Amino acid sequence: MNKNGFFTAVTTLLVLCWAILPAQAALPKNFDISDNYYNVYGGPDLSATLIGDNEFSRGDTVTLNIELMNKGKIAGFKVENEVDLGDYVGEMLQQAEMQYEAQATTAVGILATLKSEDPNIKVKSGPQQAGTLRQGKQSASPTKFTIEINKNASAGTYPLTLELSYQYQHNVQVGGDEFDATTGVVTNKEVGIWYENKTQTQTLNIKVKKEPYFEVTNVTGDLYPDEGGMLRVTYKNIGEEPAKDATVRISAADPISTTDDQAYLGTLNPGESAVAIFDMDVDETATPKPYSLNSEILYEDADGHDQVSDSIKINTEVLPAKESLPGYQTVTGVAFMALAAFFVMLRKKRQD
Repeated sequence: MNKNGFFTAVTTLLVLCWAILPAQAALPKNFDISDNYYNVYGGPDLSATLIGDNEFSRGDTVTLNIELMNKGKIAGFKVENEVDLGDYVGEMLQQAEMQYEAQATTAVGILATLKSEDPNIKVKSGPQQAGTLRQGKQSASPTKFTIEINKNASAGTYPLTLELSYQYQHNVQVGGDEFDATTGVVTNKEVGIWYENKTQTQTLNIKVKKEPYFEVTNVTGDLYPDEGGMLRVTYKNIGEEPAKDATVRISAADPISTTDDQAYLGTLNPGESAVAIFDMDVDETATPKPYSLNSEILYEDADGHDQVSDSIKINTEVLPAKESLPGYQTVTGVAFMALAAFFVMLRKKRQD
């Protein structure tokens, strides 16, 4: 085949390859398939492991530590360009390409993205760079993601999707001019590396613990400036486990205060309620409006460990001060004067 015929054949082959390859597999500018000696089969295979405990409480904001490992392998190779005996340039280039082809299992520029399809689990961190990982190696440091668990999430298992995007070496070509017998190298050696993009997905599971969980279902009682009043607060265990020997503790701030800040609820099984009664004081200068108080429940869990619940809000209201009855002071004065006059007349009558 003359030079013009060879050039036409190579050009036609390149056009055909461009037509059949997807966009992400487009031939790089420095890749010349006419000098390709091997095709290697295999590549990276990334595996992710969640380090530490994967069980958390509802309402928690936690950081997940994820370790990556590359379990990739080369499954085989195919000779694409035979070298004639005595072709030292070809032999050296063939050996050089095989050394490069061994790097096909390396994951380059890993970008990790964690996603949650359940609204009860919110991923607070964006995509994280995880570096480059060679075959058989694990990440030097964990990739970290912060998640937020809804305080109303039900106990159970929640799947998270981890996407790992990276590049890997798809193919290699080498070229050169002449073999230098003195140095044992090929002069003007060139290397063309063809990278492709790949994305792997893996499911990581986290668990929301079964435990007691409390909410305020009802608040009754009238509070007045300079008088205070009795608050009756109903607590319900909406969790999955019992709370033994539960005691509620209330925290108040100006203008509301109390010296009666604890109430015993007893054992609350899932779905059960109990009423706590607090004697509250209200400052005489308190503005009539809604107020929010904090409370927490101390209890013993199913394993016999002492626990303290998250803060539980109590919404109440200070009402306008009670007005005195019309004419109250006048009536009181008249009654006092009449009573005084009665005692004077009674004493005078006894003297007579």
